[in-house]
Amino acid sequence: MRQFLKFVLATIVGLAAFSFIGFLILAAIIGVAASAGDKKEIASNSVLELKLNEPLTERGRDDRFSFGGNNSSTGLVNLKAAIRRAKGDSDIKGILLNLGIVQGGMASLEEVRDALLDFKKSGKFVVAYHEIASEKSFYLASVANEIYLNPQGTLEFNGLSSEVMFYKRLFDKAGIQPYIFRVGSFKSAVEPFFRENFSDSARYQTVSFLNSINGYMVGQVAKSRGIDPARLKVISDSMLVHNAPDALRLKLVTKLGYFDEAQDYMRGKLDLAKDKNPNLVSLSDYTEEKDADEREGKTSGNRIAVIYAEGDIVTGRGSDDNIGSTKFAEAIRKARLDEKVKAVVLRINSPGGSSLASDIIYREVLLTKKVKPIIASMSDVAASGGYYIAMACDTIVAHPNSITGSIGVFMVLPNIQPLLADKLGITVDRVTTGKFSDLPTITRPLSDFERRTIQHEVDNTYADFTSKAALGRHMPVERLRRLASGRVWSGLEAKSNGLVDVLGDYQDALNIAAARAHLAADDYRVQRLPRQKSSLESLLARFGAGDDDEAKVRALKTELGPLYPAYAQYQQLMQMRGVQARLPYTLDIQ
Repeated sequence: MRQFLKFVLATIVGLAAFSFIGFLILAAIIGVAASAGDKKEIASNSVLELKLNEPLTERGRDDRFSFGGNNSSTGLVNLKAAIRRAKGDSDIKGILLNLGIVQGGMASLEEVRDALLDFKKSGKFVVAYHEIASEKSFYLASVANEIYLNPQGTLEFNGLSSEVMFYKRLFDKAGIQPYIFRVGSFKSAVEPFFRENFSDSARYQTVSFLNSINGYMVGQVAKSRGIDPARLKVISDSMLVHNAPDALRLKLVTKLGYFDEAQDYMRGKLDLAKDKNPNLVSLSDYTEEKDADEREGKTSGNRIAVIYAEGDIVTGRGSDDNIGSTKFAEAIRKARLDEKVKAVVLRINSPGGSSLASDIIYREVLLTKKVKPIIASMSDVAASGGYYIAMACDTIVAHPNSITGSIGVFMVLPNIQPLLADKLGITVDRVTTGKFSDLPTITRPLSDFERRTIQHEVDNTYADFTSKAALGRHMPVERLRRLASGRVWSGLEAKSNGLVDVLGDYQDALNIAAARAHLAADDYRVQRLPRQKSSLESLLARFGAGDDDEAKVRALKTELGPLYPAYAQYQQLMQMRGVQARLPYTLDIQ
């Protein structure tokens, strides 16, 4: 009887737990459905408030209803569309930039900044308020009519930096011997595995493109704030801004004040009484799904397909966070075979990845180029494999501060035998049918012949990469290889070297595609590919067998916090199967 009661109790507890989980799922589904269909009515005389406190990605992700931490991001395409709509919306009188630490790449910020400048052409105001202004948030705020900084706040304006973690000592202590195969003196993606600091060539190229991006940024700020560029460069290089009064004295901000004082400014612009607060409309309340399609209202049957390629390039279908060769080859093929699609824009934000996966996508680009225009639009990063998938396009458009180039390849094969034997007491024995049957292997040292053989394959991949790049850029392969060797360039540098055709943004690429397809500005609609999961589909996928490990990633991000990037880089190393066309390190420009 006791055993029976025990089973009954366990069953009741299980049913209760199942019911509770089901209730949570149902509540989340209802919440998603309600949020998708119940947009707030925008009152007249309102101000659009932009906080940008989530990472800025190409298409964005709504993860508010996840159970493993919020991993939402703000979509660049939706953000720009909202600003564009606000420009012509009679109910929106201005924009408030209520910014802190903005998370986004330099090219993405440039597109947002350009959208804000275009918004100001309507005669409406832009006001910025900061408590803590990072370099990137100030870059956006520099376009504002009025810039408020909290009297006790700080403003960072001391130039850009990029730091890299090196793992040689860790590998030495752990007993891991990495075999490095690469081509190009600048192909420094593998340096963290066998060095303790930058090589001379890696430092040289990083100094070069960082100075290029910083110089462009300083020039744009100088133009917006009416300060001589040379003077602004001195302010930045000498870090003359230490506190809020410094920022005001040097004319980087217009007012020192609290948020209520920024509200007073908005009251004056909106002609409100002192006891009336401005009606602030959040981006989430203002954004509409149709905003993402710039041509939603058009009746034309013509389409320009915009294919968003963001993240590492991997073989297979990949996930929402990377570029799976199978999924993206299918997307390009779909656009090529669709008679309504008259041109294609390949929007790239990728540091590269698998050379095999890059070549699969490249092939589809090449086939598409033969039947309809295909234009590459480089966002923050389109380097190595990211450049590989762009180089067959009719025209390559890059921002002045895009990161591109890195035309080179590498392969890493770790030998963990010392770790197993000396640290863990594990030995490995093997039986093979041939002398090299176990190659590639990570549990024994490589012979000189094996190392030469692998290096030969890496050399062949580099020769193929550079030959195809030279063909796409219409230049002799010898000249292309002088620009290659794995070197990273800013968009400005790449344009001067002939690696890109046009300096511009996504809209410029769209305009070029329309012109090449002989389409008038009002004679096409935008079709976004690959199709993105809806909030409801993403939620349901978390409780089923999905194609990726999103739930695991969210849980790890929550558990590891600031240590997650190091873990992610370790995982990247473990997944580097075959030859890689990848950007040096993980470039995080601050």
